[in-house]
Amino acid sequence: MFKILIALIISAALAGGQVSQVYKEFDNTRVPDGSVGARYIPAAEKRVKTRVQRDQVNYDYDLFGRDNYEYFPLQLGNGDYKVTIYEHLEGTKYRVAKSQNVTANLENPLKVFLASIQTVNWNQDMAAIKKAAELTKGLKTDREKINAIYRYVVDNFSYDYDKLNNLPSTYVPNIDETLKSGKGICYDYSAVFAAMLRSQGIPCKLIKGYTTYVKGYHAWNGVYLADEDRWMVVDTTYDSVLKKAKKAVSMEKPASEYTMSKEY
Repeated sequence: MFKILIALIISAALAGGQVSQVYKEFDNTRVPDGSVGARYIPAAEKRVKTRVQRDQVNYDYDLFGRDNYEYFPLQLGNGDYKVTIYEHLEGTKYRVAKSQNVTANLENPLKVFLASIQTVNWNQDMAAIKKAAELTKGLKTDREKINAIYRYVVDNFSYDYDKLNNLPSTYVPNIDETLKSGKGICYDYSAVFAAMLRSQGIPCKLIKGYTTYVKGYHAWNGVYLADEDRWMVVDTTYDSVLKKAKKAVSMEKPASEYTMSKEY
C-alpha cells in the first residue's frame, strides 16, 4: 500500500511537471533587514490592503501582490509587529483575510532605509539605478554621491500638474517611468531620489507630511549623513520648481520647516 501511494504521488508530480508548493501570504526572510513581504489572491479580483502595526501606530497600504510578494518597511523600531491583509467587501467595509505577528530585531536600524519596498521599489536592473551608478562613478564620499544625484533629479525632472489633478488613490511611484518621462509629482521625485541613494548604500527616507514651503500634503526625503551621524532634509521637488523659475536653491532644508506624518 505504501509503495502504491508513493507511485501515485510521483505520477501526479510528473503529470503536473512539478509538485505544487503551498501558497504563503507572508514572506519573513527579509525581516532581519527591516521589511516584510505580503501577497494575497482574493476569490474575485477586488481591492486588497495590508496594515503593518506596532503598538498603536499603523501604516496602511494597497496590496497589489498576487503571485509575487510586495515588501513593506518595519520602520517603527525593533519589537513586535502585527501584519494584516484585508479583503474589500463593499463600501468602506473590509474583512481580515490573513494576519501574522512578527518580531523585528535589527542590529542596524538604518538598513530599513536601504531596502527595496513598495513605495521605494528598486533593483540593479532598473534604468534609474544604472543612472545612479553612472552619476556616482569615481566619487569617493557619500556627500559627493548625494550631491550628484540631487543635481540630476532637480535639473532633469519637471513637476507634472496634470498628473496631480488626475491621481488615483491607489497610486504608487514607478521610478523608471518617472525617469523616462522626466516629470512627476512630489511622490515620484522623492521615490526616485530615495531609490538612487539606497542603491549606493546611502540610507534615505521617503517622508510624507507638510512644509511651510508648499501648500497641501507633500513628500520629501531624509538622507543619512554617516560622517555627521545625522539626517538631512532634502526636497528635490521644491528645488526643481525653484530652479525652473531661475531661483537659487540649497540642497539642505531646515528641519523646523517640515512636519512628518509618515516615513518609509
